[in-house]
Amino acid sequence: MRLLLLAAASLLLCLNHAAAQGRDRYFVTSDGVRLHYLEAGPPTAHTLVFIPGWTMPAWIWVAQIQSFSNRYHVVAFDPRGQGDSGIPAAGYEPVRRGQDINELLMQLGGRPVVVIAWSLGVLDTLASIHTGGDRMLAGLVLVDNSVGEEPPPVARPVPKRRGPPPPRDVAMKQFVKAMFQRPQPEFFLNRLTETCLRTPEYASKALLAYPVPRSYWREAVYATQVPVLYMVRPRWLEQGQNLLRNRPNTELDVFDNVGHALFIDDAARFDRDVDSFLRRRVWP
Repeated sequence: MRLLLLAAASLLLCLNHAAAQGRDRYFVTSDGVRLHYLEAGPPTAHTLVFIPGWTMPAWIWVAQIQSFSNRYHVVAFDPRGQGDSGIPAAGYEPVRRGQDINELLMQLGGRPVVVIAWSLGVLDTLASIHTGGDRMLAGLVLVDNSVGEEPPPVARPVPKRRGPPPPRDVAMKQFVKAMFQRPQPEFFLNRLTETCLRTPEYASKALLAYPVPRSYWREAVYATQVPVLYMVRPRWLEQGQNLLRNRPNTELDVFDNVGHALFIDDAARFDRDVDSFLRRRVWP
């Protein structure tokens, strides 16, 4: 029964996302790409900016848009080549992606914001510190990816496959389904898969092959003194412990029994912990 209720709740969120996700907004980057973001909540309130992961759309943060827009000015970003943003031929590397985030923050008025970034969005956000510094940041919430600390991630064994690889749409459906440990409605998984497939194959491959050393990410997270909340599964526990030990103004929040999309698998805890961090460490 509990699993059925969880599935029904997720489906309801998906069906109602159009009302929850806020207003469509666009801006044009310095290299001429039209990028999309969703905006909700009072524009004069403190701003939260949500950055999704590899090929993911802004609307994947729908539960957080609903949860936080009563109190905060909430923005969810579609990076280039993702969601409803433009699909240019180039720019799928950290310097340009980091610059895109900086230009988004300038578009929002240049006031310090808290960036909440997940998966590849963590790396893009850290790249934005390399390209633009941290003057537009009030805090960072970094969700379930490496930050270049020790120890390096252990490569997971790839099972041997007989025959040719599956078609791209099948592989993407498998990837999307694997992000969740808790059951999600088929409608939601299908819609998310279709949206992720909008990112061209050449772009998706480039986004998985950033040409920088691990130290690039570590240098960025240590270059800023703003409060950082590192929200991860046990895979990143040791990196989090070292970050906690070596970097002042850092908090570690470890989630068990969830998938990579932990902000969906356990949205209630995720939102509660982020709100506590904001009230205690960023905007008391």
